Amino acid sequence: MRRLLTILSLVALVAAGLAAGCQPQEEPAPTPGDDTAPAEKPEAEAPEPEKPEAEKPPTPDTADAEDEDWESLFDGKTLGQWKASDFWKPGKVTVEDGSIILSPGTGDLTGIFWGGNKSMLPKVDYEVRLEAQRVEGGDFFCALTFPYKDACASLVVGGWGGGVVGISSLGGFDASENETTNYMEFKNGQWYDIRLRVTEEKMEAWIDDEKVVDTEVGDRDVDVRIEVEASKPLGMAAWNTKSALRKIRLRRLLDE
Repeated sequence: MRRLLTILSLVALVAAGLAAGCQPQEEPAPTPGDDTAPAEKPEAEAPEPEKPEAEKPPTPDTADAEDEDWESLFDGKTLGQWKASDFWKPGKVTVEDGSIILSPGTGDLTGIFWGGNKSMLPKVDYEVRLEAQRVEGGDFFCALTFPYKDACASLVVGGWGGGVVGISSLGGFDASENETTNYMEFKNGQWYDIRLRVTEEKMEAWIDDEKVVDTEVGDRDVDVRIEVEASKPLGMAAWNTKSALRKIRLRRLLDE
């Protein structure tokens, strides 16, 4: 009997030991400075929001920046101080869609001239600028007549069959036969930026920033062809051609 009790006690101890071995072992808490302590995983940093690109300051348009220097001679609504030139049997002069329209008549020329105070027009040291378009036809769509001292001359754009550019007249020679003669191709329906500069010594002209006239006047006679006398002292004319004119401006060069 005593032996049986001893055996049962041993069995109980073994069973208790087995039960204790099946329990999960708790890991000891890491001690400060213990290199074996598991490193804490750093929290993932949220990506910085992309900074919007700084807007570049607008580059001022050269023409707009110069507008302060220019005096407008056409408001885009009415003829104002412009009058229809007294050519022989001219076409109609109207204002449409912000442009002055020169329509061909039964005569050869249609145009306008400055009918306002003539004393306000400078005789040298100035620029005239405008945009012109040959709407229909095949000859000059802008003969720009301008003052020079006590005389006048004309910058012809697209004359003699459509392509001649030059000054009429210098020393008795027209735009087609003096040193200012130039040739350009002009397309109907396209606007061209025309700029004329007149100083005591020189006459210069640009079309779309291309220099087309650069001449010294010297002691030569300056005059206009008799056909455009009605354009004096400042005016524009078209020859058997429908023309559109806009953005007509004047700038004095006295401060330069």
